Amino acid sequence: MLLHACTQSYKVPDSHLRIMDQLCLAYSTIILLLSSLLYILWRAFDYQRNRNCYLLDYVCYKPSDDRKLPTDLCSEIILRNKRLSLPDYKFLLKVAVNSGFSEETYGPRPILEGREECVTLAECFEEFDDCTFATLDELFCRTGVSPAAVDLLIVNISLFAPCPSLTSRIIHRYKMREDIKTFNLSGMGCSASLIAVDLVKNVFMSGKKRMLAVVVSSESMVHWYSGTDRSMMLSNCLFRSGGCSLMLTNDPSLKHRAKMKLKCLVRVHTGADDSAYSCAIQKEDDDGRLGVHLSKGLSKAAVRAFSANLRILAPKVLPLRELAICAFRELRQWGSRSTGKKANAPVNLKSGIEHLCLHTGGTAVIHAVEKSFGLSKYDVEPAKMTLRRWGNTSASSVWYVLSYMEAKKRLKKKDRVLMINFGTGFKCNSCLWEVLRDMKDGGAWEHCIDYYPQQNLVNPFMEKFGWINDDNVTIP
Repeated sequence: MLLHACTQSYKVPDSHLRIMDQLCLAYSTIILLLSSLLYILWRAFDYQRNRNCYLLDYVCYKPSDDRKLPTDLCSEIILRNKRLSLPDYKFLLKVAVNSGFSEETYGPRPILEGREECVTLAECFEEFDDCTFATLDELFCRTGVSPAAVDLLIVNISLFAPCPSLTSRIIHRYKMREDIKTFNLSGMGCSASLIAVDLVKNVFMSGKKRMLAVVVSSESMVHWYSGTDRSMMLSNCLFRSGGCSLMLTNDPSLKHRAKMKLKCLVRVHTGADDSAYSCAIQKEDDDGRLGVHLSKGLSKAAVRAFSANLRILAPKVLPLRELAICAFRELRQWGSRSTGKKANAPVNLKSGIEHLCLHTGGTAVIHAVEKSFGLSKYDVEPAKMTLRRWGNTSASSVWYVLSYMEAKKRLKKKDRVLMINFGTGFKCNSCLWEVLRDMKDGGAWEHCIDYYPQQNLVNPFMEKFGWINDDNVTIP
């Protein structure tokens, strides 16, 4: 009876119990909401991290020495075309003299061995295999990544698109997974490698999965033009064999192993304009021989595309101070036009970047960019030396330029690297990379980097073929 009385005396009122229940419910609700909010914030943060694009590593192709193109062999290849007249020979040798190439560049075996007019499909595959498998083998070895771990594979070669696709050939060789995503890019010209990087970035941004991507960038150089149209003979002289393979990822756990991080990428296509579309185009000449026509309007199309690209790129790259200066100069230039005076409004690219990877389209292209933006000899040295050592290797050329900078130990942590290339259509692509760690691999330059830069750029073609200027000369 006494215990019962004590219990009755300390009984909690029902109203207090209801308040306690409500408080417990409120606390539980708050904890649940906070947990949900933290989970949503973490997922958003994790998703944003997965949208980044890191360059783990890249490998540029170095062909064997038996594929080098010394001046004597170049002249022999030119003279093999018996359809050419003396003015045609002079024209081709003049192009060779002004190309800026050394005797160290490489060509495809069918051309070197005199089979340019009867190249077989097997030889096209052999050219692809030599470059692709050599660079991929080294890339997988250097990164320690198994081919079975690759989630995305992209191959870009403009002039060779067999069936099955080239990505299928790589998958068959390396026994890759059945759920791998693949893309083949053709007809993109020298701009293809940055287009492939943009495609990788978009795939990374479209999904939540952490992925590994491989890009193979090369060109088929066995497609030789054997006719007499000078606008189509140019491509025979201006391009050389080369290629590269890249590995990219959006996995933040691999950031410490990555070399660079993609900051932005800008693509411009001026193909709506007739002259831009047709300035570099594959077609048949009057005799039905297939080749690539390069018109005199190519330089104008490149300038227009680059200007359009720069208008989008500048706000993403340049500091506010430089943008304000550019705006003031543009207003002053507009005023000068109204008074009939000429004025230039140069953009100081170096205010927003430390290094510039220029497309090695030729000495004229490099000199034009150097002059337009007030670049120093040091700034354009990588492009000039790449042009001299490797020639114009099409879409992979900017990666040889980057490899030169790395071999020279120029690339330091937090440096910004701008890549610019052009392509048929007409296209201009640019992208900005941030260096994540000091880069110092020799790469394809390792065997010869100590000999560059070459101060005395003696032209071997000028030394050996000065006789071509003699009007009385006869072709052997």
